Amino acid sequence: MITSMNPNPLVQYLNKPSSEFTRADLIRYIEDHDVEMINFRYVAWDGRLKTLNFIINSREHLDNILATGERVDGSSLFPFVEAGSSDLYVIPKYRTAFVNPFADVPTLDILCGFYDRHGNPLENSPEYILRKAHRAMKEATGYSFETMGEIEYYIISDETPLYPAQNQRGYHESSPFNKFGNFRRHAMRLIAQSGGQIKYGHSEVGNFSLGGKVYEQNEIEFLPVNVEDAADQLVIAKWIMRTLAWQYGVTLTFAPKIVAGRAGSGLHVHTRIMKDGRSAMMHDGSLSPTARKAIAGYLKLAASLTAFGNTNPTSYLRLVPHQEAPTNICWGDRNRSVLVRVPLGWTNEHDMISDANPLEMPLNADFNEKQTVEFRAPDGSADIYLLMAGLTVAARHGLTSPDALEFAEKTYVDINIFHEEHRSRTAQLEKLPASCVDSATALLRDKAVYMQHGVFPESILNYVVKHLQAFDDKNLRESLGNDEEKILNLVSQYFHCG
Repeated sequence: MITSMNPNPLVQYLNKPSSEFTRADLIRYIEDHDVEMINFRYVAWDGRLKTLNFIINSREHLDNILATGERVDGSSLFPFVEAGSSDLYVIPKYRTAFVNPFADVPTLDILCGFYDRHGNPLENSPEYILRKAHRAMKEATGYSFETMGEIEYYIISDETPLYPAQNQRGYHESSPFNKFGNFRRHAMRLIAQSGGQIKYGHSEVGNFSLGGKVYEQNEIEFLPVNVEDAADQLVIAKWIMRTLAWQYGVTLTFAPKIVAGRAGSGLHVHTRIMKDGRSAMMHDGSLSPTARKAIAGYLKLAASLTAFGNTNPTSYLRLVPHQEAPTNICWGDRNRSVLVRVPLGWTNEHDMISDANPLEMPLNADFNEKQTVEFRAPDGSADIYLLMAGLTVAARHGLTSPDALEFAEKTYVDINIFHEEHRSRTAQLEKLPASCVDSATALLRDKAVYMQHGVFPESILNYVVKHLQAFDDKNLRESLGNDEEKILNLVSQYFHCG
């Protein structure tokens, strides 16, 4: 049984990958496991999962639920849907089904897509914009797109004198200095059982005390999967983590920044260009021209991508120098001061496994499939579907731009750009926006690219611009300075963003 080690109980029982789930499969699982309820889940404009509960009355009722979906009030979910004609359909996507880990009776949850009164996908729905972006990339380039997210978060608890963590030295710390490793492992297990493809989890750099509370930073990182599935997994994961934190009696936040001078929380996104199920990221042991073209696309649209990945004023308190967050639009190898980082790969000539384990024969294996490139600007405020759609558009833009390789060469750096001696090189680089207002300006500039192939409706882009401009935060950094009280007051407004 090829699915025997998959932690998702539906995959195990049905003995097929979730991408092949059918309505009949779900009905069989529900009948055989005495499932009593169905939850439809869908993401509204605020980025959070919404819920519609069904109690199963009969097999016919169950089949009707799964075959027809249900109606919802779109005007209460999206600001661009008018109340006078607000009915929308929510239609279940069978591949996303998972057993609800928190329900007190056996319950199956399924993510849904939005459809209009004519039965067409809702053009302005972020989930459908992502679908359109991926379809356009495949049609224009012949490549498909995979991504994976890194969810950074803080857990806030009462301060204790026992085994205090060292300030800003929490990276990969273990218990008892890391207090919430058990929570992280519990969350990882539940996310994996719900279909999330997890790579690993660990404690992160951020640790500090404030007002009798301890703020501990951790991270959960995913594996690269189809970009649409990656977005679904992230929204489910954030819901699971928040619900679990509530059960633990602690506060969890994905807020981009909490205190000046302390590590912020990002939502780094690793990307991989695929062709016929194989990675196109490497060629002859080096980063391929295809990968470099995609990087050029990320950099060309980097400023406007913040409109989807950095969506409130606290985002721009994180994007400051010397905090392992990018400020300059450039890329490099293994360099955490750049916007797009090429992580260390497995292209070295030595067999490390046989060196560390003398009883093992050399593998002589090709690990080029593992190579990704990381876009480091986004944070926990991101609209995950629009961010992934924007990155997909950017990858397509790079792959189809005639000057992409030249642009990639011009924006490559192999230095720590925060060092004083490299100031002249840094001055040549374009900067990321410093406010929501700047981000809106960048989106207006690049609007035509996002609208190509009918991916982003102009009305949505105009709405995002208007939303960002309304923050009126052009000079917010200067007015706040390092005033912790003012910063905390601002952070509290967006503490549960995304």
